[in-house]
Amino acid sequence: MLKRIGVVGIVINEPKTIVDKVNLIISNYSHLIIGRMGIPKHEEQIGVIALIVEGNTDDIGALTGKLGNLPGVIVKSALTAKTTNKGDISND
Repeated sequence: MLKRIGVVGIVINEPKTIVDKVNLIISNYSHLIIGRMGIPKHEEQIGVIALIVEGNTDDIGALTGKLGNLPGVIVKSALTAKTTNKGDISND
């Protein structure tokens, strides 16, 4: 199955109230995540998370959709046109 590489940006307003749910969703989709960087901005009461992802568009869309449905969470994604066959048994 073809997979795409991209970036998911997440901004969380008042992270203390929702960060546990955000982390649970990210954990449930850990198979898509190549890297993660999180920056708290305590003075503005927001948190910023950047995820580097690799997966099919359906799985990445499910991840971003679940995150975006949380109150106070803004999600944007950018996927490259680059595709890989990661996980395809015929290429092992």
